[in-house]
Amino acid sequence: MPVVQVHLKAGRTTEQKRRLVEKITDSLVEIAGANRERVHVIIDEVPADSWGRAGKLLSDD
Repeated sequence: MPVVQVHLKAGRTTEQKRRLVEKITDSLVEIAGANRERVHVIIDEVPADSWGRAGKLLSDD
């Protein structure tokens, strides 16, 4: 049972997330021979004020 976790800064539309899940699933089926019904994709959206890079919060940019 493949499980893929994707961490993204919050702000994508439901349609973008839907397409992302579809393409990740398709890739696992095509490349790794995974059973489509067993693929799990978890999208973890993180607010910009809870994500830091280069010593600053993303919300500070």
